[in-house]
Amino acid sequence: MKDLAESLSRFQFGFTASFHIIFPSLSIGLAWFLVLIHALYLKTGKAVYFSIYKFWSSIFALNFAIGVVTGIFMSFQFGLNWSRFSYAAGPVLGSIIGMEVMTAFFLEAGFLGIMLLGWNRVKPGIHFFATFMVALGTLISATWIVGANSWLQTPAGYTVRNGQFFISEWWHAVFNPAFVIRYPHMLLASIFSSAFLIAGISSWYLIKRRHLEFGRVSFSIAMAVITVMIPLQLWVGDTLYMKMSEFQPAKTQALEGFWTDTPNAPYLIYINPDSKNQYNKTQIGIPYLGSILVTHTLHGAVPGLRRTSPELQPSMGMTFYFFRVMFFIAVLIFFVALTSVALRFTGRLYDKRWFLKLCLWMTPAGVIATVAGWITSETGRQPYIIYGKLKTVEGSSLLNSNAVVFSFTLFVVVYLILLFAYISHIARMTRKGPGELHRTLRSDKDNHPDSVAGFPGPLKIK
Repeated sequence: MKDLAESLSRFQFGFTASFHIIFPSLSIGLAWFLVLIHALYLKTGKAVYFSIYKFWSSIFALNFAIGVVTGIFMSFQFGLNWSRFSYAAGPVLGSIIGMEVMTAFFLEAGFLGIMLLGWNRVKPGIHFFATFMVALGTLISATWIVGANSWLQTPAGYTVRNGQFFISEWWHAVFNPAFVIRYPHMLLASIFSSAFLIAGISSWYLIKRRHLEFGRVSFSIAMAVITVMIPLQLWVGDTLYMKMSEFQPAKTQALEGFWTDTPNAPYLIYINPDSKNQYNKTQIGIPYLGSILVTHTLHGAVPGLRRTSPELQPSMGMTFYFFRVMFFIAVLIFFVALTSVALRFTGRLYDKRWFLKLCLWMTPAGVIATVAGWITSETGRQPYIIYGKLKTVEGSSLLNSNAVVFSFTLFVVVYLILLFAYISHIARMTRKGPGELHRTLRSDKDNHPDSVAGFPGPLKIK
């Protein structure tokens, strides 16, 4: 019963954390998109930028709210399901998360009201400053949270007293070896999550021939960001892989899918692993590509999981397949970006319906890749909850399995309802559209929209 309760606690935390990560990742990207749009509005005074800002700020607010609520529910589990882990790591994680609340959350909360309700109440420059501060708050929040999670991956800057970890050097604890490369990887993942959401909704408007100016501007910016950022993300991902092969070799061994060191290695796309006998019953791969990607040579040997003793091996199946989901989505994004460049230079970016439909279907691509990457990271460090220091089995609470079944079922039901409500609300907002801002003109001399649907009027551009 204890093993069942522990397994259910793992699945429960994995489910709630995977659900939660969707909303902060979208919030980070959307916040900085709003900063860009606000800056363009201040520079040009064009109503389309105001329309874009109002539409996406509403979606940002929804993501922000759900992120806060799901984050609180997730933190409850540390004390309820993982009390022994909380006792051991609480002095470290509690300190870091406390700093996140005092710096990032208070900053976001202080300026969010001005950002969402401040039009016609504060000057445009002040409103831009509020938007920037909210976006800055999302970055600061990500810094602390990724720092805390990375500490579990590569613990540093700590001392141990009476079975508890305490921070001895703040800089080394937060900016630990894993953080240095995981942080930009996560920020770029957040950008892709929001960029594909923006591109997907904008492509729907272009397909339906509605709100064309809104759709073209939003779609153009989103695709430009995706095009610029995908090469950087691929490089960061490769660098992260190399770093993790140093600090967590079992993780990279598992996600490649080989049990023994394999020269001239194919890139495996399907495996049926037998963990008990330490071999793959079946496997399918692309010749030589594994060696090229891992060793950057044609004939290099890819390390196998047998290098790690069986009791310290992560689940090869979960680590392998979730990594493949993330990787193949990244490859697909790369080709979408290349296609967008070709269409942009030929003047057909907004007219090729097959490409617009592809971008519509790609709306959740960034989010799916982000969740898959997070699961890869977490399953790959098993059996440790604090890598090399505390095993997951040693961190769980002594609970009755029936209690965990009840809480897990409740979380699944509530979160699925919340997800349905979220998607329904986004769909309803999309169908409603950003609203018309060109119904009236200020005067014959001023070709700017009048105060319509909250539009504060034209800016005086010097």
